[in-house]
Amino acid sequence: MTAPVAATITSEQVPGHPDYRHLASIAGIRVDLRYATRDNFVGRDLYSPLDCAWLHREAAAAIERAVARLAELRSGCTLVILDALRPHRVQEQLWEALAGTDLRMYLADPARGSIHSFGMAVDVTIVDEAGRELDMGTGFDDMTELSHPALEEEMLACGRLSAGQAANRQLLRDAMFSAGFVGIKTEWWHFDCGDRERVRAVYTRVL
Repeated sequence: MTAPVAATITSEQVPGHPDYRHLASIAGIRVDLRYATRDNFVGRDLYSPLDCAWLHREAAAAIERAVARLAELRSGCTLVILDALRPHRVQEQLWEALAGTDLRMYLADPARGSIHSFGMAVDVTIVDEAGRELDMGTGFDDMTELSHPALEEEMLACGRLSAGQAANRQLLRDAMFSAGFVGIKTEWWHFDCGDRERVRAVYTRVL
C-alpha cells in the first residue's frame, strides 16, 4: 500500500482557498517580507509578481495570540513578519543558490518541503515604539553560529552576544511560544506552527 500524496495548490490559487488568510487581516503586526525585496541573502526579489503575504489560517490565529502576548510583555512593541508563506518554487531557488556550500544546513531540502511552503512557519522580529528593530545580535538570514538559539549560552559566555541581545531574543520567544509556535536550533527568527512531520503529512503544500 502506497503512502498518500500530500495535497498541493499553486501560489496563484491561494487567494481563493479557505485555508489561508492574508497578513493584512491580522491586526497589530508590521509586514516586511524580505524575499519580496533585495534585502536577503540572495540579493534579489524572489516573490514578485506573486503575493506571498499569506499564512495558513491556524498560523494566522497563532500570530494574533502572539501579538496579544507581546503587548502584555512589553507595551509598544510590534511583531514584524519577515517571511510567511514561501512557495515551493522559491524554496527550490534558495536551495540552488546555496549549492555546493555548507550553508544548506539553514534551509529545508525542497525534497522534504519547507514548513513555510505550507503557510505554517514564520520568520519574525520585533520593533520598538519608535519603529526600530530590537537588537537580536544578528540580522535576519545571518548564516553564522551567532544566530543559533542553541548556542546562546556559549555566545553569552564568550562575549559575542550581549545580555540585552539575548533578552530581546527571549522576549520574541516568550511571545511566540505562548501562542503555540516552536523554535528551531539555528535561527532565532524562525518559528513553526505545530509539528513539522504532521504539517508535511497533512497540510497542503503551495507550489
